[in-house]
Amino acid sequence: MRLTLETILIEPEHLPGSYSADDKRPKLALFRLFHSVLQTAELPSPSLPATEIYDMPPGGMEALLLTVVEGFSLAETAFILDETEEVIAGQVSRAKAAIAETIRSRVLIIEDEPLIAMHLEQIVEDMGHEVSGMAMTHEDATIRAHEVLPELVLADIQLADGSSGLDAAREILETFDVPVIFITAYPERLLTGERPEPAYLVTKPFKAETVIATIGQALMARSFKRAETN
Repeated sequence: MRLTLETILIEPEHLPGSYSADDKRPKLALFRLFHSVLQTAELPSPSLPATEIYDMPPGGMEALLLTVVEGFSLAETAFILDETEEVIAGQVSRAKAAIAETIRSRVLIIEDEPLIAMHLEQIVEDMGHEVSGMAMTHEDATIRAHEVLPELVLADIQLADGSSGLDAAREILETFDVPVIFITAYPERLLTGERPEPAYLVTKPFKAETVIATIGQALMARSFKRAETN
Protein backbone atom coordinates (compact mmCIF):
# COMPACT_ATOMS: atom_id res chain seq x y z
CA MET A 1 0.00 0.00 0.00
CA ARG A 2 2.86 2.40 0.80
CA LEU A 3 4.37 1.81 -2.64
CA THR A 4 1.00 2.50 -4.26
CA LEU A 5 0.61 5.82 -2.43
CA GLU A 6 4.15 6.83 -3.34
CA THR A 7 3.43 6.06 -6.99
CA ILE A 8 0.29 8.24 -6.90
CA LEU A 9 2.26 11.14 -5.42
CA ILE A 10 4.96 10.84 -8.08
CA GLU A 11 2.62 10.06 -10.99
CA PRO A 12 -0.85 11.49 -10.15
CA GLU A 13 -2.01 10.92 -13.73
CA HIS A 14 -2.86 7.35 -12.67
CA LEU A 15 -6.09 8.74 -11.15
CA PRO A 16 -8.88 10.60 -12.98
CA GLY A 17 -8.79 14.35 -12.52
CA SER A 18 -12.47 14.90 -11.75
CA TYR A 19 -15.34 12.58 -10.94
CA SER A 20 -18.72 12.40 -9.18
CA ALA A 21 -19.44 10.69 -5.87
CA ASP A 22 -20.86 7.58 -7.57
CA ASP A 23 -18.07 7.36 -10.15
CA LYS A 24 -16.20 4.05 -9.85
CA ARG A 25 -13.19 5.19 -11.89
CA PRO A 26 -11.03 6.23 -8.91
CA LYS A 27 -11.58 2.88 -7.18
CA LEU A 28 -10.87 0.97 -10.38
CA ALA A 29 -7.75 3.04 -11.01
CA LEU A 30 -6.49 2.45 -7.47
CA PHE A 31 -6.98 -1.30 -7.68
CA ARG A 32 -5.34 -1.42 -11.11
CA LEU A 33 -2.37 0.59 -9.84
CA PHE A 34 -2.10 -1.52 -6.70
CA HIS A 35 -2.02 -4.70 -8.80
CA SER A 36 0.60 -3.19 -11.10
CA VAL A 37 2.81 -2.19 -8.17
CA LEU A 38 2.53 -5.67 -6.67
CA GLN A 39 3.76 -7.20 -9.91
CA THR A 40 7.00 -5.20 -9.81
CA ALA A 41 7.64 -4.84 -6.07
CA GLU A 42 10.10 -7.13 -4.32
CA LEU A 43 7.91 -8.61 -1.60
CA PRO A 44 8.52 -11.66 0.63
CA SER A 45 6.70 -14.73 -0.61
CA PRO A 46 3.94 -16.04 1.69
CA SER A 47 4.87 -19.26 3.48
CA LEU A 48 1.63 -20.83 2.30
CA PRO A 49 0.46 -19.27 -0.96
CA ALA A 50 -3.18 -19.78 -1.90
CA THR A 51 -2.14 -21.43 -5.16
CA GLU A 52 -0.45 -24.18 -3.14
CA ILE A 53 -3.23 -24.70 -0.61
CA TYR A 54 -6.07 -24.78 -3.13
CA ASP A 55 -4.28 -25.93 -6.30
CA MET A 56 -5.35 -22.52 -7.59
CA PRO A 57 -4.91 -21.54 -11.25
CA PRO A 58 -2.58 -18.57 -11.91
CA GLY A 59 -4.41 -15.31 -11.20
CA GLY A 60 -7.38 -17.19 -9.79
CA MET A 61 -7.24 -15.86 -6.24
CA GLU A 62 -6.93 -12.23 -7.36
CA ALA A 63 -9.82 -12.58 -9.82
CA LEU A 64 -11.98 -14.36 -7.26
CA LEU A 65 -11.42 -11.80 -4.49
CA LEU A 66 -12.05 -8.86 -6.80
CA THR A 67 -15.35 -10.28 -8.08
CA VAL A 68 -16.76 -12.02 -5.01
CA VAL A 69 -15.41 -9.93 -2.13
CA GLU A 70 -14.96 -6.48 -3.71
CA GLY A 71 -18.00 -6.86 -5.97
CA PHE A 72 -16.35 -5.83 -9.23
CA SER A 73 -17.89 -7.06 -12.48
CA LEU A 74 -15.94 -9.33 -14.82
CA ALA A 75 -15.27 -6.36 -17.10
CA GLU A 76 -14.00 -4.22 -14.21
CA THR A 77 -11.83 -7.05 -12.90
CA ALA A 78 -10.40 -7.54 -16.40
CA PHE A 79 -9.47 -3.84 -16.44
CA ILE A 80 -7.79 -4.06 -13.03
CA LEU A 81 -5.79 -7.19 -13.85
CA ASP A 82 -5.10 -6.16 -17.45
CA GLU A 83 -6.71 -9.30 -18.87
CA THR A 84 -9.62 -10.08 -21.16
CA GLU A 85 -13.08 -10.64 -19.71
CA GLU A 86 -13.01 -14.21 -21.04
CA VAL A 87 -9.77 -14.99 -19.20
CA ILE A 88 -11.14 -13.55 -15.95
CA ALA A 89 -14.35 -15.58 -16.22
CA GLY A 90 -12.30 -18.74 -16.62
CA GLN A 91 -10.03 -17.89 -13.70
CA VAL A 92 -12.98 -17.19 -11.40
CA SER A 93 -14.75 -20.40 -12.40
CA ARG A 94 -11.67 -22.57 -11.86
CA ALA A 95 -10.81 -20.82 -8.59
CA LYS A 96 -14.31 -21.42 -7.19
CA ALA A 97 -14.10 -25.09 -8.16
CA ALA A 98 -10.66 -25.47 -6.56
CA ILE A 99 -11.77 -23.89 -3.29
CA ALA A 100 -15.04 -25.83 -3.18
CA GLU A 101 -13.14 -29.08 -3.61
CA THR A 102 -10.66 -28.20 -0.87
CA ILE A 103 -12.94 -26.69 1.78
CA ARG A 104 -16.12 -28.76 1.46
CA SER A 105 -17.50 -28.65 5.00
CA ARG A 106 -20.18 -29.83 7.40
CA VAL A 107 -22.46 -26.91 8.26
CA LEU A 108 -24.78 -26.39 11.23
CA ILE A 109 -27.62 -23.90 10.63
CA ILE A 110 -29.20 -22.26 13.70
CA GLU A 111 -32.34 -20.48 12.46
CA ASP A 112 -35.92 -20.45 13.79
CA GLU A 113 -37.65 -19.18 10.62
CA PRO A 114 -38.38 -22.25 8.43
CA LEU A 115 -38.31 -20.38 5.11
CA ILE A 116 -35.02 -18.67 5.91
CA ALA A 117 -33.56 -21.95 7.15
CA MET A 118 -34.57 -23.65 3.90
CA HIS A 119 -33.07 -20.80 1.88
CA LEU A 120 -29.77 -21.06 3.76
CA GLU A 121 -29.80 -24.84 3.37
CA GLN A 122 -30.20 -24.47 -0.39
CA ILE A 123 -27.38 -21.93 -0.60
CA VAL A 124 -25.03 -24.15 1.41
CA GLU A 125 -25.82 -27.27 -0.60
CA ASP A 126 -25.52 -25.43 -3.92
CA MET A 127 -21.99 -24.48 -2.84
CA GLY A 128 -21.17 -28.16 -2.44
CA HIS A 129 -21.21 -28.26 1.35
CA GLU A 130 -23.18 -30.62 3.60
CA VAL A 131 -25.90 -29.31 5.91
CA SER A 132 -25.24 -31.75 8.73
CA GLY A 133 -27.64 -30.19 11.23
CA MET A 134 -30.50 -27.72 11.66
CA ALA A 135 -31.55 -26.16 14.98
CA MET A 136 -34.21 -23.68 16.11
CA THR A 137 -33.21 -23.11 19.76
CA HIS A 138 -30.08 -22.68 21.87
CA GLU A 139 -30.46 -26.09 23.50
CA ASP A 140 -31.13 -27.85 20.21
CA ALA A 141 -28.13 -26.14 18.62
CA THR A 142 -25.66 -27.31 21.25
CA ILE A 143 -27.02 -30.86 21.14
CA ARG A 144 -26.83 -30.97 17.35
CA ALA A 145 -23.30 -29.55 17.37
CA HIS A 146 -22.05 -32.48 19.46
CA GLU A 147 -23.87 -34.91 17.19
CA VAL A 148 -22.69 -33.62 13.81
CA LEU A 149 -19.30 -32.03 14.67
CA PRO A 150 -19.75 -28.95 12.43
CA GLU A 151 -16.92 -27.24 10.57
CA LEU A 152 -18.96 -24.05 10.06
CA VAL A 153 -21.92 -22.53 11.91
CA LEU A 154 -24.53 -20.16 10.49
CA ALA A 155 -26.43 -18.60 13.40
CA ASP A 156 -29.37 -16.28 13.87
CA ILE A 157 -29.37 -14.34 17.14
CA GLN A 158 -33.02 -14.30 18.24
CA LEU A 159 -34.42 -17.83 18.28
CA ALA A 160 -37.90 -19.39 18.48
CA ASP A 161 -38.19 -19.93 22.24
CA GLY A 162 -36.65 -16.58 23.11
CA SER A 163 -33.21 -18.12 23.53
CA SER A 164 -30.08 -16.64 22.02
CA GLY A 165 -28.15 -17.87 19.02
CA LEU A 166 -25.24 -15.78 20.29
CA ASP A 167 -25.20 -17.78 23.53
CA ALA A 168 -25.46 -21.00 21.52
CA ALA A 169 -22.46 -19.96 19.42
CA ARG A 170 -20.45 -19.13 22.56
CA GLU A 171 -21.18 -22.57 24.00
CA ILE A 172 -20.33 -24.33 20.74
CA LEU A 173 -17.01 -22.44 20.53
CA GLU A 174 -16.05 -23.76 23.96
CA THR A 175 -15.75 -27.19 22.32
CA PHE A 176 -15.30 -26.58 18.59
CA ASP A 177 -12.80 -24.26 16.92
CA VAL A 178 -15.01 -23.35 13.96
CA PRO A 179 -15.94 -20.12 12.18
CA VAL A 180 -19.36 -18.69 13.02
CA ILE A 181 -21.32 -16.51 10.60
CA PHE A 182 -24.10 -14.54 12.27
CA ILE A 183 -27.09 -13.94 10.01
CA THR A 184 -29.43 -11.58 11.79
CA ALA A 185 -31.77 -8.62 11.60
CA TYR A 186 -30.27 -7.35 14.88
CA PRO A 187 -26.56 -6.73 14.17
CA GLU A 188 -26.33 -4.20 17.02
CA ARG A 189 -26.71 -7.04 19.52
CA LEU A 190 -23.32 -8.36 18.46
CA LEU A 191 -21.45 -5.15 19.29
CA THR A 192 -20.70 -6.10 22.91
CA GLY A 193 -16.93 -6.70 22.72
CA GLU A 194 -17.42 -10.22 24.06
CA ARG A 195 -16.47 -13.48 22.38
CA PRO A 196 -17.49 -14.57 19.83
CA GLU A 197 -16.66 -11.34 18.05
CA PRO A 198 -18.67 -10.90 14.83
CA ALA A 199 -15.86 -11.53 12.38
CA TYR A 200 -18.51 -12.68 9.92
CA LEU A 201 -21.86 -10.90 9.87
CA VAL A 202 -24.67 -10.93 7.32
CA THR A 203 -27.63 -8.63 7.90
CA LYS A 204 -31.20 -9.69 7.10
CA PRO A 205 -32.73 -9.38 4.60
CA PHE A 206 -29.75 -10.85 2.77
CA LYS A 207 -28.76 -11.64 -0.78
CA ALA A 208 -27.60 -15.17 -1.61
CA GLU A 209 -24.42 -13.72 -3.12
CA THR A 210 -23.54 -12.09 0.21
CA VAL A 211 -23.98 -15.35 2.11
CA ILE A 212 -21.92 -17.23 -0.49
CA ALA A 213 -19.08 -14.71 -0.34
CA THR A 214 -19.05 -14.70 3.47
CA ILE A 215 -19.02 -18.50 3.68
CA GLY A 216 -16.14 -18.54 1.22
CA GLN A 217 -14.18 -15.99 3.27
CA ALA A 218 -14.76 -17.86 6.54
CA LEU A 219 -13.72 -21.24 5.16
CA MET A 220 -10.70 -19.83 3.32
CA ALA A 221 -9.51 -18.21 6.55
CA ARG A 222 -10.01 -21.50 8.38
CA SER A 223 -7.99 -23.36 5.74
CA PHE A 224 -5.09 -20.90 5.95
CA LYS A 225 -5.13 -21.12 9.76
CA ARG A 226 -5.02 -24.92 9.72
CA ALA A 227 -2.34 -25.04 7.03
CA GLU A 228 -0.10 -22.67 9.01
CA THR A 229 -0.34 -24.82 12.15
CA ASN A 230 0.44 -28.11 10.36
